[in-house]
Amino acid sequence: MSKVTCDIAISVDGFTAGPNQRLDAPLGDGGERLHRWMFEEGEAEANAEVIDAIVAAGAFVMGRNMFSPGRGEWDLGWHGWWGEEPPYHAPVFVLTHHPRATVTMKGGTTFAFVTDGVEAALARAREAAGDADVSICGGAQTVNQYLAAGLLDELRLHIAPVVLGAGERLFEGVGDIGLDLVRASRTRLVTHVTYRVTPPSRASRP
Repeated sequence: MSKVTCDIAISVDGFTAGPNQRLDAPLGDGGERLHRWMFEEGEAEANAEVIDAIVAAGAFVMGRNMFSPGRGEWDLGWHGWWGEEPPYHAPVFVLTHHPRATVTMKGGTTFAFVTDGVEAALARAREAAGDADVSICGGAQTVNQYLAAGLLDELRLHIAPVVLGAGERLFEGVGDIGLDLVRASRTRLVTHVTYRVTPPSRASRP
């Protein structure tokens, strides 16, 4: 049975991005250190299976802040941070308050823009994914909304040995969720921990 999953890199003090996110620093001050394990020689090879799994879903959901640095009406020339061929190669549904026509990119990635909330975005992603999993990409606010709504089945944290001190924090406002350990592994620059998520309404029961 397909699942709703989330892969997200996080600091040891709970942040998925540093403070002062902006065009020339989309992950905020120091936030790029959360992803060193994906790019440094030796680490990238050691974590290749995990990296491949992150983009293996049948469809994706992300918040506007993950797709674009802008707010308000769209800059229609902006097609994401990833260049002409984003890594998803599948339908991506972007949460936003501002309508926009679907953007089609090379390699099979499409960005569709959803204005009627997290449940509507997930329903469209499930339909697009068919029997495959749906991945909630981020950022932290989007993941927190899905956790609070009890819509996330599996949370895969990629914990970097980094302290950011401020920024976008995971687990804010999510309620009394339950996290059951499924598996864990590590390399020098990251610890991978997978949890099965129990929604707030069930986790709080004795």
